[in-house]
Amino acid sequence: MFFIDTVETEGLGNRSYLAGGGATAFVVDPPRDIDRLITVAARRGVRITHVLETHVHNDYVSGGLELARVTGARYLVPADARVRFTRTPVADGDTVEIEEGLTLRAVATPGHTPHHTSYVLQEDGHGVAAFTGGSLLIGSVGRPDLVEPRLTEWLARAQHASAHRLADELDDTVPVLPTHGFGSFCSSAQAEGDSTTIGHERKSNSALTMDVDSFVADMLAGLDDIPAYYAHMGPRNAAGPDPVDLTPPQPADAGEIAERLAGGEWVVDLRSRMAFAEGHVAGSFNFEADGKPGTYLAWLIPWGKPVTLLAESPEQLAEAQRELVQVGIDRPAAAAVGNPVEWVREGDELQSFPRSTFAGLADARRTGGEPVVLDVRRDSERADGHVEGSLHIPIHRLHSRIGEVPAGRTVWVHCAGGMRAAIAASMLAATGREVVAVDDAFDAAGEAGLALAGADRT
Repeated sequence: MFFIDTVETEGLGNRSYLAGGGATAFVVDPPRDIDRLITVAARRGVRITHVLETHVHNDYVSGGLELARVTGARYLVPADARVRFTRTPVADGDTVEIEEGLTLRAVATPGHTPHHTSYVLQEDGHGVAAFTGGSLLIGSVGRPDLVEPRLTEWLARAQHASAHRLADELDDTVPVLPTHGFGSFCSSAQAEGDSTTIGHERKSNSALTMDVDSFVADMLAGLDDIPAYYAHMGPRNAAGPDPVDLTPPQPADAGEIAERLAGGEWVVDLRSRMAFAEGHVAGSFNFEADGKPGTYLAWLIPWGKPVTLLAESPEQLAEAQRELVQVGIDRPAAAAVGNPVEWVREGDELQSFPRSTFAGLADARRTGGEPVVLDVRRDSERADGHVEGSLHIPIHRLHSRIGEVPAGRTVWVHCAGGMRAAIAASMLAATGREVVAVDDAFDAAGEAGLALAGADRT
């Protein structure tokens, strides 16, 4: 009898797995904070004997090396992956016994990376689960453009072949257990649904329903920008990541916060976008803890710049630290917890800006105020429709292109739902611009009477 437990890293849109039998277990694609996996294993009463990587990850720092060290497990990494640490190389067709009657079989599935390897869990020789990493996902596959631009088309074709290999070798009832696809930018499309099987993917996944040329053309046309911090993840994983330190950062008082801002460092307020808009430290940026602070902060910040975190509770700070280490922001320079009035020096005031809706924007346009409308969605989102006359700067490009936003006029900034608009509004407010954050779903723009342009618009 076997078990499979899923360990979610929601901020990254990824999953890791702890699986095994009555006494021993293995882990697939572990996150950086390995204590979560150790806790799950302890609750199961099993010993982790093997740690497996499907590939050298580009979207997060792996906890695999440290988990293997702490537990004494064998660390299995695809043989063709270029890494600078001791590991057990795994090649196509290799099998590993977990315990009697329970084995893992390595299946070469290049495409997401050239060395990508999936693992089929076999019970008494029969496949019962497929850990597919960044190969076959729910309704899609992992993107092929993260390694080297000259390899992208070849890898896309390899993804098609790898998906077919898995479908050909496994029964329809076998569960597909991917690492990416639940919000991760490593996926070529996002998952529709929470679980799947080989049989379901055979009917619905474009890699299995389209011919290779059509599939490759469609995939390459749909690829979006790569998060900037990905450039640092692969090399770090190949070198062998250090253990994490999740102890509380050095506390910062109002004077130190002001000094860090004056020195050009980033001060990040983790509170909700509503609370931030009502009152915040001038010059601070809002990456709310309930959004994806790790992904977007790592994408936007100049790499290596010190970060000071402002949180309303120790729990909020601890959760943010846990998310940030996943993307290589290991230690905040300092932190403050509590009420924002405590974060400004005596005599200084908190800043604020208004929030509104698309209906409010429509009213502002009708009154003749000529506001600047800034759309911070990605290119692919804007292509599906946008507010006529709006300026478009995707959120991940705003820091370097903020000079393109006109000064002297109110800037109404929007995204698809409000979170990215809040980040952008905080960045604009830090430059002294007058901003309004549109905290509304983009579907409401047309309903509010705003003229829309783009796909299927007239």
